[in-house]
Amino acid sequence: MNEQMAELQIKKSRRARFESRFEHLLWRFRLVTILPVVMSLLGSVSCFILGTQEEIHALSHLFKGSFNPDKSIILLGKVVGGIDYYVIGIALLIFGYGIYELIISDIDPRLQDLSKERRNILSITSLESLKQKLTNVIIVALIVTAFKQMISYEVQSISDILQYCGCVLMLAFSAWLVGKNKKST
Repeated sequence: MNEQMAELQIKKSRRARFESRFEHLLWRFRLVTILPVVMSLLGSVSCFILGTQEEIHALSHLFKGSFNPDKSIILLGKVVGGIDYYVIGIALLIFGYGIYELIISDIDPRLQDLSKERRNILSITSLESLKQKLTNVIIVALIVTAFKQMISYEVQSISDILQYCGCVLMLAFSAWLVGKNKKST
């Protein structure tokens, strides 16, 4: 009887060690998410570079004196396009920080910042808060992209005017929803 108890105890001990090792390995497997974090941060940097190139291109036309008032819509499109790249870069930055904080570890320098506003700006406490922040930034990016398209839109008929007005109404509604969402949180 004692032998059976000892054998059962050994089996339980082996199972517990195996389970412990497996759980340790499973916990370490979360580090595979470093790849999307690094790639989103690199994507963010590339968007910032592309946005800066757009802005510099627009400014160079203005300061060289090669600015043509007839082409001002194209120049304005370049400026808005640069802003669009920046907003997309910010979305990628938020995604990278959020995934890192949710799955890997808290970002220690953010926690050491004394100002509450800075400490909370990229505070991602749940998948829902990450989704909400990304949704807000993506809506802003869509608004900027729509604005870029709308500044060069040529009205040729009454249905074009109605479509244009419908787009403006939808953009205003989207902006209102983002504002309402921020007030409720």
